[in-house]
Amino acid sequence: MQDKKQLITIKGTREGLTLFIDETCSFSEAIKELHEKIKKNKPKKEDPIVSVKIKLGNRYLQDGQDRQLSEIINEVNGFQIDSIESEVIRKEDALKWKEDSEIKVINRIVRSGQELEVKGDLLLIGDVNPGGKVISTGNIYIMGSLFGIAHAGVEGDRNSCIVASYMKPSQLRIADYISRAPDYESEGVYMECGLVDEEQDKIIIDRLQILLHKSKELGRFERRVQNG
Repeated sequence: MQDKKQLITIKGTREGLTLFIDETCSFSEAIKELHEKIKKNKPKKEDPIVSVKIKLGNRYLQDGQDRQLSEIINEVNGFQIDSIESEVIRKEDALKWKEDSEIKVINRIVRSGQELEVKGDLLLIGDVNPGGKVISTGNIYIMGSLFGIAHAGVEGDRNSCIVASYMKPSQLRIADYISRAPDYESEGVYMECGLVDEEQDKIIIDRLQILLHKSKELGRFERRVQNG
């Protein structure tokens, strides 16, 4: 007689436990076995709370299923959920990720009083005149002169950057950071970038090469441009 297939596999790590749930069984079967294993491996009351990472494989949790997991893996039983990871996402989440990660290539001049706002990275082929403004949820790359306002990472991404062929902005913004014109050389700078320096707690202007060390997004941007 063959041994019954394990639906729940538990592995110990330095951080706690990693719990693998078989992706082919029904959720009710997995919950039943999980309850038994948690009960069997329950720490003593004097032991510290054990952190648990849950890996679902190609399984997506339906509404309320994450709550069922939490009811079993909780502090009363001596455990605490650190993260729940799945290899699949909902269609609407995938579409939002696609929109947020796309490069929007726009060929125009942003004139005084005009505002250009995009989701994802912005590649602007043209100038941003004084009084003009460009806004992006991701990075901003300007193949032209930046004299107006540029706001990258508008939804809170402090790892975003702003690059321009010629940079003499009236204002730079990255997430919730703001840097005004007096922070820059009076004559402007060529082929440099603005990014957040967390140690100085402000936006700085630096050479483009710094992005190779500071911003992982630049590598992805380059690959996306090459692949079309």
